[in-house]
Amino acid sequence: MADPEGFLRYPRADIPKRPVAERAADWREVYRPDDADAVREQATRCMDCGIPFCHSGSAGCPLGNLIPEWNDLVRRGDWQAASHRLHATNNFPEFTGRLCPAPCEAACVLSISSEPVAIKRVENAIADMSWEKGVVAARVSTVSSGRRVAVVGSGPAGLAAAQQLTRAGHEVTVYERDDRLGGLLRYGIPEFKMEKRLLDRRLAQLRAEGTRFVTGCEVGGPSLPVSALRAAHDAVVLAVGALEGRDAPEIPGRSLPGVHLAMEHLVTANRACEGDGPARIDARGKHVVIIGGGDTGADCYGTAVRQGALSVTQLDQYPRPPQTRDDERSPWPTWPWVLRTYPAHEEGGERRFAVAVEEFAGTDAVSAVRVREVRVRKDPVTGVREVVPTSDTVHELPADLVLLAIGFTGVQPMPLLDDLNLTRTPRGTLSCGPDWQTTTPGVFVCGDAHRGASLVVWAIAEGRSVAHAVDAYLTGSSDLPAPVHPTALPLSVV
Repeated sequence: MADPEGFLRYPRADIPKRPVAERAADWREVYRPDDADAVREQATRCMDCGIPFCHSGSAGCPLGNLIPEWNDLVRRGDWQAASHRLHATNNFPEFTGRLCPAPCEAACVLSISSEPVAIKRVENAIADMSWEKGVVAARVSTVSSGRRVAVVGSGPAGLAAAQQLTRAGHEVTVYERDDRLGGLLRYGIPEFKMEKRLLDRRLAQLRAEGTRFVTGCEVGGPSLPVSALRAAHDAVVLAVGALEGRDAPEIPGRSLPGVHLAMEHLVTANRACEGDGPARIDARGKHVVIIGGGDTGADCYGTAVRQGALSVTQLDQYPRPPQTRDDERSPWPTWPWVLRTYPAHEEGGERRFAVAVEEFAGTDAVSAVRVREVRVRKDPVTGVREVVPTSDTVHELPADLVLLAIGFTGVQPMPLLDDLNLTRTPRGTLSCGPDWQTTTPGVFVCGDAHRGASLVVWAIAEGRSVAHAVDAYLTGSSDLPAPVHPTALPLSVV
C-alpha cells in the first residue's frame, strides 16, 4: 500500500529547469535530467485514494493511466514494473510527460486542500528511465490477420492507432503528406519543449514492430488516389488533425506583410532545427507581438526568444486568472481557471491581459499593433461571447512580426474528404458513430480530426480506442483497450 504520510513529509516539487540564460540560448529541452531519489519522494506523496479521480476519463486522464499503481512502484524503487504499468495504458508516455497539461493533477484528491502530486514529473521520469534501462522494446505480433489498414496522418492519434493495430497482427501503413513523420509533434511542438530524438526513437520502435510508413504522400492527390487507397486496404483510419488555423480577417491591416498565423512561424522554426536551412519567418531583431494566451502562443513566445527577438509581448483578451483555483468558478475536480505560466514566460518579454487588437498598423509592412482594454461578456441565453471595450484609450505597441495564436477551426479542406464523401461538421470536425466509423463504411476517424484541437493525451486515447473498433470491424471482436467513447468529454465548467 502507499505511504499514508508521504504527502505530509514531502512538499510538491516540479522537475528542475535549466537556468534561463542557458536554455534561452539554445534549442535543447528546458528541463534538466531528473534525479531518481527526488522523483521517488514525489511519488511517495500519492495517497492511493479509495476513489482516484486522477485516472478518471471525465475529470482526470482519458487514457485511464494507472497512476496510483506506478506511483507506488516508483516509491518502492521498482522502475521496471512501473514502466510496464505505465505502458499498459499509454503508448507514448514521454510525449504526454512533456506535453500534456496534466488534467490528472487538477483532479488529484490531494489538490482539494494541498498541492497535487507531481504526476507529470513521475510519468516523465518513468518514461525516460524505461529507455535508459532498456525496458522499452519492439513487441512483434506472433499472429497475422492478413488484413491491411491504412492510417492517414502520423500525429499522436495516428501513431497510437497504428501501433495497437500492428500489435494485433494487422498490416498497417501510415501515410503522411509531410516530408517527415510526426504531424504536430514534429513541426508544431518546438524543440525546446520536446526534442525530436524522442519521437524518432518511438518511430524506430514502430518500424521494428512492423508498421510501415510512407511520407510525402497526399492521399487523394495524384500520388495516391482514394480509390487506390481503398482497394489496397480493408479499413482506413483518418487521423489528419485539425490544422485549419483561426484567422482574424476583420482586423484592419491583417493583410500587411509580417502578420502570420502562429503555425506558419512554428513550422519554419522546427524545420530550421531539423537542418532545412534558416527559418522563413524569423523573429531575430524584431519586436514580436503574439495574439492569444494559450499553449500555441507560449510556444511562439519561447521560439521568438530563442531566435533573438528584440521584444516579445503576448496579448490575451481575457482577464488575468488567479494564482490559485477559484472554487466557485472551477471547483475540484474540474480543470481549474488559474494563471498558467510556461517556462517561456520566465525568459523575458511581457504578457498583457484584458486587451484586444483594434488594428495592425504599417505602410509596406506591419510596424505596430493598436490595442484597447476590453472585457469578454457572455450572453446568458445564447452563450455567445462578446468583446466589449472598457476604455477609450488606444495603446500602440511596436511590432515587426505579429503571430495569430487564436486557435484552430477544424480539419483543413482536402480532396481526401471529397473523395470519401465526408463533410465537416459546423465545428469543422468529422463525425462518427459509436464505433468510430464515419458515414463511409470502413473509414474511421480519431484524434483532433474528430474532437477538434485538443490535448495529446486525448489524441492517444482516441487512437487506442479507434484501434479497438477497427480490430473488431475486421475480425468480429477485439481484446484491444478502448479507453474513451466517441462522445466522451472532459469534465469542465463553462
